Amino acid sequence: MPQEDIIVVAVDGSKASHVAVRWAANTALKRGVPLRLASSYTMPQYLYAEGMVPPQELFDDLQAETMEKIDEAREIAHQAAPDIKIGHTVAEGSPIDMLLEMSKSVTMIVMGSRGLGGLSGMVMGSVSAAVVSHASCPVVVVREDNNVDETTKYGPVVVGVDGSEVSQKATEFAFAEADARGAELVAVHTWMDMQVQASLAGLSAAQQQWEEIEGEQKKLLDERLADLVAKYPKVDVKKLITRDRPIRALVDAAEGAQLLVVGSHGRGGFKGMLLGSTSRALLQSAPCPMMVVRPDTH
Repeated sequence: MPQEDIIVVAVDGSKASHVAVRWAANTALKRGVPLRLASSYTMPQYLYAEGMVPPQELFDDLQAETMEKIDEAREIAHQAAPDIKIGHTVAEGSPIDMLLEMSKSVTMIVMGSRGLGGLSGMVMGSVSAAVVSHASCPVVVVREDNNVDETTKYGPVVVGVDGSEVSQKATEFAFAEADARGAELVAVHTWMDMQVQASLAGLSAAQQQWEEIEGEQKKLLDERLADLVAKYPKVDVKKLITRDRPIRALVDAAEGAQLLVVGSHGRGGFKGMLLGSTSRALLQSAPCPMMVVRPDTH
C-alpha cells in the first residue's frame, strides 16, 4: 500500500482527544503535511433485537453525531494551525480496525489519553494499547495534561537510545522530527540495566571505573548517532549518558520537551499491552507527548 505523507488523529469528542488534535495540527504545520481527523461509531446492540436490521435513521443519527465531533475537532485544529489542509474519515465499526488499517498507509497516528486513569472514549485503554502495539506506523500518545504551551512548543525532542535495532529506528524518527521542528535533539543512553552491573558487582565502584565505563558508553553513543548526525547537520544534538534507570532518566530529560520518542519491543497480542515495560510505564508518566516506534513500523 503506498504511503501518504499525512498525520492522522483519533477524534472522539473528549478533552484528551482535543489536546491530541491541537498537538497533531501543530505537528502537521511544522512538517508541512495535511492532517486527517478519524472517528468511528458502532451500532448499539441493545437498540434492536438480534437479526433485525436497524432503521436507517439510527445510522443517520450516529453519523451526524460523529460528524459533529469531526467538525468540532476541525475547528480546534484550525485554531492551532490556520493554514493546514484537513481531511476526515468516518467509519462504522471498531476504532481499532479503522486506525490499524489507516496505519498501513500514513506517516503517524496521534491519539489522546487520560493518563493514569486509562484512556477515554474512542481512545480507551484497550484501543490505544492495541493501536500502539500493532500499528504499522509510529503512534504518538498525547495525554490530557500534555498541553502545548509557550514553554514546551520549542522544547527539545528526546529519544531513548539502547543500541537495539528498534531503538535505532526510533532514533531515525526522532532526528526527522527534530529537523522538521527546528528543535534540539536529546539522546538519552542509560546503562544501569545492562551487563555493566554484573561486572561491577565484584569491584569497588570507584569513580575512576565509573568514568571509564562512562567514556566507553559515550563512544558507543557517538558511533550509533554518527550517520544521523551527518544526515541532519542542522539538528543540534545533546548526548546524555546516565547511570539512572531508563524510565526515570527519560522522564527527567523529557521535562519541557515537545516529544519523547521510544522504541518498543512489544509484540503479539495486546494483553497487558505487551509494549515492553519501559514504554508502558512511560505512557503513564511522560511529561510530554510520546511516540512509540515498533520494529516493523515504516
